[in-house]
Amino acid sequence: MIIPVDQLINKIGSAYKLVILAARRAIELSEGAAKLVDVGPEVKFGNIALKEILEGKITYKVKDAAK
Repeated sequence: MIIPVDQLINKIGSAYKLVILAARRAIELSEGAAKLVDVGPEVKFGNIALKEILEGKITYKVKDAAK
């Protein structure tokens, strides 16, 4: 499975945010969270997370640091 990284970065806004979001989602998947995309059992959690992000099924919310 080939994931177009440039499309992912454009969708999220920065490589740093992309890495954090994908890593957190991959951890959730490894702990038993349901997959939001249709992939085979051989696909690794990191790739599943990236595909979910690319398809717009995973988003993020920035916390207000002032609180």
